[in-house]
Amino acid sequence: MRRYLVARLAQTALVVFLSLSAVFLMVRLSGDPVTLFMPMDIQAKDVNEFRQRLGFNDPLGVQYARFIAGAARGDFGESLRYRRDALGLVLERLPATMLLAGTALALTFVVAVPLGVLSAVRRDGLFDHAGTVVTVLGQAVPGFWLGLMLIYVFAVQLRWLPTGGIGTPSHLVMPSIVLAAFYSARVARLTRSAVLDVLNEEYILTARAKGLAETRVIGKHTLRNSAIPIVTLAGLEAGQLLGGAVVTETIFAWPGLGRLTVQALLNRDFPVVLAAVSFTSIIYTLMNLVVDLLYGWLDPRVRRA
Repeated sequence: MRRYLVARLAQTALVVFLSLSAVFLMVRLSGDPVTLFMPMDIQAKDVNEFRQRLGFNDPLGVQYARFIAGAARGDFGESLRYRRDALGLVLERLPATMLLAGTALALTFVVAVPLGVLSAVRRDGLFDHAGTVVTVLGQAVPGFWLGLMLIYVFAVQLRWLPTGGIGTPSHLVMPSIVLAAFYSARVARLTRSAVLDVLNEEYILTARAKGLAETRVIGKHTLRNSAIPIVTLAGLEAGQLLGGAVVTETIFAWPGLGRLTVQALLNRDFPVVLAAVSFTSIIYTLMNLVVDLLYGWLDPRVRRA
């Protein structure tokens, strides 16, 4: 297990390095960063000053080495808008994103896993058909439309909830529901499929033949053996949520990482964009590592392999 952990950590470090390299190259390949992030009516002397300040006059190899060295130290430069450390701004917005992501993820699994299990156990029944309709709607309804409808009904018409912002638990209700609606549909459909596959296995038939209670058969034998695909999807969704739910945070004025990234793009705040995208890629990579380690805990065959 130790060798496996060391190997996965080395692979994670390599993936982080490659992702940072990709961020650097994509920004350069998309055009001249100075032209992209400066207003159209700026004077030539200001452009040259900006280029010199950010080091864009240096050869590309020198810029790349400086970027990787700075990223290894957590230094992505200073925000052009706020005149503060770019990574510091990203980390400042991270708690709000973690709060929203954690709430949405908890709501997703509280709703989706039982829905998927019951749909599988009662296959082709009324509950299964109703669950299929709900999950299809959850994936089909756009998040921005659902968010606007919730604001109109519960904030504008009924005045039960605030329209946006952060501060009280009531501010968390609508954005977490919008995020959980889409992810719950995916998790419920995958849970149903995974549980159906396991229910057809011989050891489930044996457990039932022994007279074990159905709740124990489902809870102990079925769910654990169908958990790997669910954990895989959970890791991907957690990475997406922690990377910033851009549309939801923008609609509800939630001061998280996704909204900061959008504002940085609109304001042409080059260092903050680099810091946010790099940090998001690192989160995805670390979540994949956590999922791989959970595989070994869930399935002894993975540990032995």
